[in-house]
Amino acid sequence: MAQHQQISLPAKLINGGVAGMVGVTCVFPIDLAKTRLQNQRSGQQLYRNMMDCLIKTVKSEGYFGMYRGAAVNLTLVTPEKAIKLAANDFFRHQLSKDGGKLTVCKEMLAGCLAGMCQVSITTPMEMLKIQLQDAGRLAAQQRVMPSVLTALKMGGTSAVLSRSYNASPASVVRSVSATQIASELLRTKGVTGLYRGLGATLMRDIPFSVVYFPLFAHIHQLGQPSSGVATVPFYWSFLSGLTAGCVAAVAVSPCDVVKTRLQSIRKGNNEETYNGIVDCIRKILRKEGPGAFLKGAGCRALVIAPLFGIAQVVYFVGVGEFLLGCTPYSMYSS
Repeated sequence: MAQHQQISLPAKLINGGVAGMVGVTCVFPIDLAKTRLQNQRSGQQLYRNMMDCLIKTVKSEGYFGMYRGAAVNLTLVTPEKAIKLAANDFFRHQLSKDGGKLTVCKEMLAGCLAGMCQVSITTPMEMLKIQLQDAGRLAAQQRVMPSVLTALKMGGTSAVLSRSYNASPASVVRSVSATQIASELLRTKGVTGLYRGLGATLMRDIPFSVVYFPLFAHIHQLGQPSSGVATVPFYWSFLSGLTAGCVAAVAVSPCDVVKTRLQSIRKGNNEETYNGIVDCIRKILRKEGPGAFLKGAGCRALVIAPLFGIAQVVYFVGVGEFLLGCTPYSMYSS
């Protein structure tokens, strides 16, 4: 048993990392659209919906503009997803040591603890990614500001913004890397600069994990052919992750909007700043209404659902176990 556990943890870390990289590569453009939709304010809307955002991004920034910020995400998503999935398994194992079946409360506790563990990586990753993703929106907004000023006097700002975006030449997005942003934050604000929005990240990721992991476990259990067979078809693992991810993503979407707003360093013209979570919620409610908390909810569901569906397939197929079986590590574990 000890030998099995010795090889089990590295395998789970590999599974989480591989799953994260594959998933992010597939859905990153939708994640970019989500960030831009969440950050645009009412009355200053450059994008009508996800497809409109992606089309305008390709027109103004090229195809690879949709992958702005993907490098930092691909770099950090490996440890993030590895920690999240491995931590959940670890805590579930610890909470079921008495040999009894895990209750829903214990499953939620395991998910909660896993969510707390992952924010050490998630917060700086999201902080850097959001700055890179939102750069194109800010550049486009700067380009159409003359039309916006006229519209503010006449009304119909959103319509003018949309027409100006389509009529103007491609905007020049200031080239900046994640390394430059990280260096500047460390120089001016120290390590805490990279952890801006930590509270909002916890507010999003802990409830997400509390909802996702127990829901996935119960849906996944429904796919067992019989009581005597522990395995399920790989497609059921995918569908379980897809369904649980979609439900959890939509459930915490308001928290994600607050987190995105707080972590955005650069603001567009006439965009307010926030002094913490409560101030952010109050200002969004007052100026944009409750509907603003669901901005990008559809995009987030389209990002998270396949991301966790892919993650669970990789996890249960056992890519990590296969790779470790072909490496010298097995020599020290057998």
